[in-house]
Amino acid sequence: MKKQKSKDLLVYIIRRDSQCAECGKELLHGSFLYLEKGTPLCLSCADFGHLEFLPRGDMALTLRARKNSKISVIVLQWSRTRKRYERQGVLVEQTAIEQAMKQCLSDAEFRKERRKREAMRRVELDEKYVSEFAAQIQNLFPECPRKETLRIAEYACKKYSGRVGRTAMAKEFDSQAIVLAVKAHIRHEHTNYDELLMKGRERFTARDQVENKINQILEKWQWVEDK
Repeated sequence: MKKQKSKDLLVYIIRRDSQCAECGKELLHGSFLYLEKGTPLCLSCADFGHLEFLPRGDMALTLRARKNSKISVIVLQWSRTRKRYERQGVLVEQTAIEQAMKQCLSDAEFRKERRKREAMRRVELDEKYVSEFAAQIQNLFPECPRKETLRIAEYACKKYSGRVGRTAMAKEFDSQAIVLAVKAHIRHEHTNYDELLMKGRERFTARDQVENKINQILEKWQWVEDK
């Protein structure tokens, strides 16, 4: 036999003053009203007086509060603009709200710690990658000053930059990618390439003009004096 799905209990936030049909209590605008077969009841007479109102806004808190509460009632209010009833929150047991808040707080702390660990892990991985990239530069250009080696690696490997150090080829420490990163550094730091661009030279023309200077420095950084 198929189990019948239970209906949600509904309470309304009224826009017009009303009155409880059972106890005669006046229900002013903004009060909660329960309809029992069309008969208006206050929360006490509807046996919902022990419940607390939990406004909408935090889905996780609401779901947990409803799960922890033996009874839950959906609170609706008529929207004049949308011409329909819209959910405003739920009525649940106070202990259920407290329990849900503790659970959400625990989750929030857990997520915070997890994000912190993941951030640290990403930093460590990037630092390791930059260090390995710098080591490869030193292998190819042993006479490159240490400070410049680190600057080249950090610049080339900066995340989301689209620079040569972030390419798949560079991540495999391909020598061509390493050379491109070093040449780019020399071009900007040891030649007048940028000044030529500022003077209106075309990019490839400016590159041709500084190519000899770049090659001279590359050769100097590759050369190892016999000990």
